[in-house]
Amino acid sequence: MRLESKTPEGPLAEQWTKHKFNLKLVNPANKRKYDIIVVGTGLAGASAAASLAELGYNVKAFCFQDSARRAHSIAAQGGINAAKNYQNDGDSVFRLFYDTIKGGDYRSRESNVYRLAEVSVNIIDQCVAQGVPFAREYGGLLANRSFGGAQVSRTFYARGQTGQQLLLGAYSAMSRQVANGKVKMYPRTEMLDLVIVEGKARGVVVRNLLTGEIESHSAHAVVLATGGYGNVYFLSTNAMGCNATAAWRAHKKGALFSNPCYTQIHPTCIPVSGEYQSKLTLMSESLRNDGRVWVPKQKGDKRSPQQIPEQERDYYLERKYPSFGNLVPRDVASRNAKAVCDEGRGVGETGLAVYLDFADAIKRDGMETISAKYGNLFEMYEKITGYNPYETPMMIYPAVHYTMGGLWVDYNLMTTIPGLYALGECNFSDHGANRLGASALMQGLADGYFVIPYTIGDYLAGMPYNKIPTSHEAFKKVEEEVRTRLKKIISIDGSQTVDQIHKKLGRIMWDKCGMSRTAEGLKQAREEVKKVKDEFWHDVKVIGTDEELNQTLEKASRVADFIELGSLMIEDALHRNESCGGHFREEYQTPEGEAKRDDENFSYVAAWEYKGEGLPETLHKEQLVFENVKLTQRSYK
Repeated sequence: MRLESKTPEGPLAEQWTKHKFNLKLVNPANKRKYDIIVVGTGLAGASAAASLAELGYNVKAFCFQDSARRAHSIAAQGGINAAKNYQNDGDSVFRLFYDTIKGGDYRSRESNVYRLAEVSVNIIDQCVAQGVPFAREYGGLLANRSFGGAQVSRTFYARGQTGQQLLLGAYSAMSRQVANGKVKMYPRTEMLDLVIVEGKARGVVVRNLLTGEIESHSAHAVVLATGGYGNVYFLSTNAMGCNATAAWRAHKKGALFSNPCYTQIHPTCIPVSGEYQSKLTLMSESLRNDGRVWVPKQKGDKRSPQQIPEQERDYYLERKYPSFGNLVPRDVASRNAKAVCDEGRGVGETGLAVYLDFADAIKRDGMETISAKYGNLFEMYEKITGYNPYETPMMIYPAVHYTMGGLWVDYNLMTTIPGLYALGECNFSDHGANRLGASALMQGLADGYFVIPYTIGDYLAGMPYNKIPTSHEAFKKVEEEVRTRLKKIISIDGSQTVDQIHKKLGRIMWDKCGMSRTAEGLKQAREEVKKVKDEFWHDVKVIGTDEELNQTLEKASRVADFIELGSLMIEDALHRNESCGGHFREEYQTPEGEAKRDDENFSYVAAWEYKGEGLPETLHKEQLVFENVKLTQRSYK
């Protein structure tokens, strides 16, 4: 299989404009003859469904939540990047492009990243027109703040609720099309497999989560916007329902899965407090604008933070990275937090935490100003921990947050299955080995509002209008496969709960394929995950039936996919003998403890092809070509 990125020729700044002109168009009168399925209704899915329906296509939108408004995009806090340069501080489309390439440790495709930076300016205009209440500065322009990995202020925000406000904007646009009859919503419905007819994606098989009924839906193209796979680790900042099933089942039908080992550990999360926890809570990266990260200089110092004088504190990020300070990228901040805790200088009862201190900011700007910026985040922290961040420094520690890996897509966002597209976090395309903060919302809306409406037309223009009925043998075959799998899970009738097995998987992944990895640890993890898989298929306990509301069955089906994906993550991490971004192999680091890339041997996208149950996956490589940025060792000093 040869990977064709379909990157346009010509100067970087002209590629997207020329490409749009060269794409085939669908006559407005003919758009209404085509059906498109959109799976997922977060920022990428809702914006895609709204835009495609506005153009005239007939859209079916699926989400497993009871409302599209409950998609996990709502949990994003800190902001969305765009190269508007309202601050007049030197920002530009090229600088946003460069910061994103560098932040991803030079492991992403130049053409996709430049397009992302280019359309970022349009995203803000679109959202303002929808009524998204971005913060504003005294002159009336939209306000900006800084985020990690950049020395300019380009992050637009709505306090600490940016994801919620952006999702409501996309949701309102989609609701308009629901009312117009162009979008048909299917809430509480989960995609369980992809249907391929004559080599093209032509529909999905889903389960009604309220009744258990298995249903088929046919279309001319399928768009996946189903998020990432962070819950492989069990504990993450993702909602508990977030899963990888749609993308993973598409992978098993022929869509290549790229860079699965590129997972992001977010540096500012509320630390784990006990075995009872089912998820972790994110504290926005925006807090690092005004909060200072520190630990005691002495090991084992258990005094309260107020009792530790200034001269006995180590503001380690400011000390090691004077140019960027507390605003280094997430992978750098996370590794450094782990390092000081490993040295025995962590704080709190477990020693697995560092302080994020706002005392200087409150003294400088006043409590009212800090409250206006971060008030809801401070309230959330106090409700969870019982500590008031206005009086006592927050305690934070890294946690699994985002996944840069995902389904391989070309420049048009099409996977290796014709007619199957992947948007947002479920594709691999824009973030390389590490995502800069405030770039996830940017990518989701760029893909949904400004990329897929153009590129999907190029594919559909060559498609016949005929609809394939769900009575077609391909649909019936996949339906039967889905029913057989669900009945097999229920019939096991073992002794372990789904969560018990999921926790075992999560602990293996966190310990041996988490913030840092070694060849020895990964080889151990490979064998341990095999045992977990065997335990699942012989000893999991799922009560109830497959013909009713059964949340345990939902969870079990997703965990089975997580186990298989976890195995691929381990293989990907083991084959990549270098460190880059969120993939940190301890054998490959600089004398200063930074990630050490091997550009000569690993400057490629690793795209894995499923070959069958129990067989090793085949690795395909898309070589990355850098014509506009110079490959250098990342430095934030």
